[in-house]
Amino acid sequence: MKDALGSALRRLRLSGLLEGLEVRLHEAQSHGLSHEEFLELIVQDELAVRTDRRRARRVKAAGFRELKALEDFDWSFNPAVPRKVIYELATCRFLKEARDVLWLGPPGVGKSYLVQALGYQAIRAGHQVLYRSIFDVVRDFAQDEALGGVDKVLAKYLKPDLLIIDDMGMKQLPRRSGEYLFEVVMRRYEVRSTMMTSNRPLEDWGKLLGDVPSATAILDRFLHHAEVIQITGRSYRLRGAGRRVREEAEESKPAKAPLGSEAEREESKPAKAPLGSEEGSDGGGEAGIRAEGISSRPCDDQGAHCRPLDPR
Repeated sequence: MKDALGSALRRLRLSGLLEGLEVRLHEAQSHGLSHEEFLELIVQDELAVRTDRRRARRVKAAGFRELKALEDFDWSFNPAVPRKVIYELATCRFLKEARDVLWLGPPGVGKSYLVQALGYQAIRAGHQVLYRSIFDVVRDFAQDEALGGVDKVLAKYLKPDLLIIDDMGMKQLPRRSGEYLFEVVMRRYEVRSTMMTSNRPLEDWGKLLGDVPSATAILDRFLHHAEVIQITGRSYRLRGAGRRVREEAEESKPAKAPLGSEAEREESKPAKAPLGSEEGSDGGGEAGIRAEGISSRPCDDQGAHCRPLDPR
C-alpha cells in the first residue's frame, strides 16, 4: 500500500478501513474478488470499527457501576426471577413504546444486576443509556442548582433513550429530592423510558422523599405505563456465602485414620466406663448379678428353692 493512500485515509478518518486494508488487498488478489466485492469488504471493516467505538463510548457515558450481561446471570439461583419478562425487555421494544419499568424487592436479589444488564443490551441495540443511583440524581441537581445550571443537568437526564435510577429506598433522601425526581419523571413521561429500582414498598416513598405530594405525583405518572417487576428470594450477592461456610466446616473436621492403621484400631475400641461405676465392675459380683435380675443364691436342680451360699 502506498504512503499517499494511507495518509489520505487518515485525513478522511477511515482508520477502520486502513487497519484491514493490507489484509483485504491480499485476499482480493488470492480469491480474485471483483472491485465491487473488494469495496464492500473494506467498507464493512470501517463500519464494524465505528460501531465498536460508538458502543464503547456509550458504555462509558452510561456510567454503569459494573458492566453486566444477561448471559452471565445465574438464573438457577433464584427461580422467582421472571426470566421470560426480562428477556422480553431485552428486545428493547419497551423503549420504542416509551414505557417505564419499576423493580421491587429486598436488597441483593439481583435488581441492580438486571437493570445494568438490560441497559447494556439497549446500548448493543443502538440506544443511549444513563445509569445513576438516586443519590447521584439528587447530588447532580443540588450541585448544579448551587451553580445556577439546573437546565444543563436536566438536559443530561432527558436526553438518553433509557434512564436507569437505582437504589431507591436505601435511606431517607435530602430535602427537595422529591422535587428533583418529579421534574425528571414528569419531563420523560410518555417521551423516553425510565427504569427505577426500590427495596421499599411504594407506600414508603413519601417518607423517603420527605414530600408526600411529590411522591404521589411521581408514582401517578411513572406507574401509568410501567411494567412492575417484583423479585423475592435470597440474596444474589450472598449466593456463595453458604457454600463457603459449609466448605470451611468440612475442612475443620479432623481427618479419619486410614483403615487398618493402628490409630484406626484405637478409634474403633469401645470407650472404657469410669472407675466405680456399675459398668466398671467386673460383672461377676453380687451387684452385677442383681443388675441382671438374677438371685445371687444357688438354686436346686428344679430351680424352685434356692440354697444359702456355701460359707466356704
